[in-house]
Order: sequence, then structure tokens, then C-alpha cells
Amino acid sequence: MLDYTSCVNIFVVNNPKKSGPTLNETFLGLLYPTENYKVYGYLTNTKVKFILVTTDLDVRDADVRNFFRRFHAAYVDAVSNPFHVPGKKITSRTFADRVSTIVQSFGLSSAV
Repeated sequence: MLDYTSCVNIFVVNNPKKSGPTLNETFLGLLYPTENYKVYGYLTNTKVKFILVTTDLDVRDADVRNFFRRFHAAYVDAVSNPFHVPGKKITSRTFADRVSTIVQSFGLSSAV
């Protein structure tokens, strides 16, 4: 079922509906919910797409936005490295550590 969901989400991310004051909004929101997981999307200004699949069905949009904001910052730092070759896999240990920290802390603010 995840394969089908991925196809649906790629279509949604490729064709985001933007209007009004959310024209510059990079958070695409909930793309596809199921009874087992939720899929969220984020589109950077340079058209890089991030997809988050979570089994936490009670996750708040604010937590997901924060996750994407932090992940995007880590991504920008990694690809801004003068030794990174655009289009190649990011091999930075610092990036991997930051992503690990971001993932581990995901949703902790809602657990209070």
C-alpha cells in the first residue's frame, strides 16, 4: 500500500494547489492519511521535495512544520558545503548526525 501512496503523493507534490496568502508557503501539509500512517509534504523554494511518513497519527501540524524547517536548514547547510557535488548523495557525517537528532526529537513537544 505504501507504493500506491508514494505514487499519489508524488502527483500531489508535483501539482500543489497554491492560492492567496499561502503562495510562498513551502509546507504542503497532510498529503495522504491512512489508518496506519500519515504522509506530509514540503517543497523548497528550489523545488526540492521532502516527504515525511509517520506512524504517529496524533502528530500536530506545528510539529511537522518544525521538523521540516529544521530538516530544510540541515539540508541547506549540507549542500552549501563547497565539497558537496550537486546532484550527488550527501555524505556529510554532520548532516547525518543532525538528521538523526531531528528525527529522534520529532513529536517530543506534543508528548507533554
